Amino acid sequence: MEQIKKLFVNVGYNKGVCTGGSVTIPCHYDKKYTQQKKYWFSEIDKSKTYTNKTEENLSVIDHPDQSLFTVTMRNLQDKHTGHYYCVVETGEQPPINVIYEIQLKIQSGPDVSVVSSSVSGHEGGDISVKCLYSSGYQNDVKRWCRYKDQSCYTVGRTDTSQNSSVQISDDDDGGRSFTVLMTGLRLTDSGWYCCLAGQAVSPVHLTVIEGVSVSTDVGAEKDRLVLTNSHYCDLFFSNI
Repeated sequence: MEQIKKLFVNVGYNKGVCTGGSVTIPCHYDKKYTQQKKYWFSEIDKSKTYTNKTEENLSVIDHPDQSLFTVTMRNLQDKHTGHYYCVVETGEQPPINVIYEIQLKIQSGPDVSVVSSSVSGHEGGDISVKCLYSSGYQNDVKRWCRYKDQSCYTVGRTDTSQNSSVQISDDDDGGRSFTVLMTGLRLTDSGWYCCLAGQAVSPVHLTVIEGVSVSTDVGAEKDRLVLTNSHYCDLFFSNI
């Protein structure tokens, strides 16, 4: 018996880059499965890659402190379009595997993107993340979500259920983007997040650096970093 959750992933890359594009896919799991085996399965060639293994164009790394493992695929080509699975062996009897089904499609452009899938800031400082989306998502709900506890912050919502240290607003410059501002960063804020427009998602990893940040110029915004991304990953979560 298997528990199945489906994700659909579209990956855009710049075909002009000789090394091809890359994507990092976070696979979340319940913390009770921290010690269990996890692997990445390709339906294309039936290969199975367990966590904490790095190959030339594939890395599968477990992050037990965040209850997820990440799959990084590099040098993406059309041949990589197809179905993949994030699998957690629960160790239960009879055997039960928790499976995330992923459909990977190589395309010329993204639906939702950031310019870099990784951003860092100092403890106590701020970061600003600009999330871009295509015209087809103009009227969809825009969100910023954290993988670890699956909490989300929504554009236009002002109720008290949203953490005051996270502000999310639609940009008024006509550029089809929204901005996330995280203030008073804490070490526990480190981890995986994602920009969402409708069900289209682009994952982002945040690292909070311990210590006091230093402003470089008088009047400059302290520790504010704008997230950017050279390759794109659009995830569609059917269970969000």
